Amino acid sequence: MVSGLINENPTVYERKERRVRTDSTNTDEFSVEPIDQLEIFDHIRDIRDPEHPYSLEQLKVLTEDSVEVDDHKSYVRVTFTPTVEHCSMATIIGLSVRVKLMRSLPPRYKIDIRVAPGSHATEAALNKQLNDKERVAAALENPNLVEMVDECLSPSFE
Repeated sequence: MVSGLINENPTVYERKERRVRTDSTNTDEFSVEPIDQLEIFDHIRDIRDPEHPYSLEQLKVLTEDSVEVDDHKSYVRVTFTPTVEHCSMATIIGLSVRVKLMRSLPPRYKIDIRVAPGSHATEAALNKQLNDKERVAAALENPNLVEMVDECLSPSFE
């Protein structure tokens, strides 16, 4: 993916077992089903790291606990933790999470992407960049960035 790795030897963790979701007894196809933390995590857990062939879950950049959902207010917050404090790929990671959720969730949801407090040297600037509509739109007009994001979102066949 990228030459000159920032973190050449990341710690790789075991993936958590996927939990089977219980089907609701509601058969009304027009009813709104609530979206919860596990559902959001299932959407983003397999996003690949821009530098390594591992998922963000395997690198503990994302965990189930890093997802907050308020379905009644249509609000989702994902807080991610880069593997190193000076990670130059943090913007790509945050953008990949945002794009995946934009593609997966109904448009009524407000998506808030954050870097975990104290986990990155430019935390405030990253948070501002990842949650500014104009900056995100401009980034998604850049073909090189879109290609990197799509690569992170492409399914891995492990």
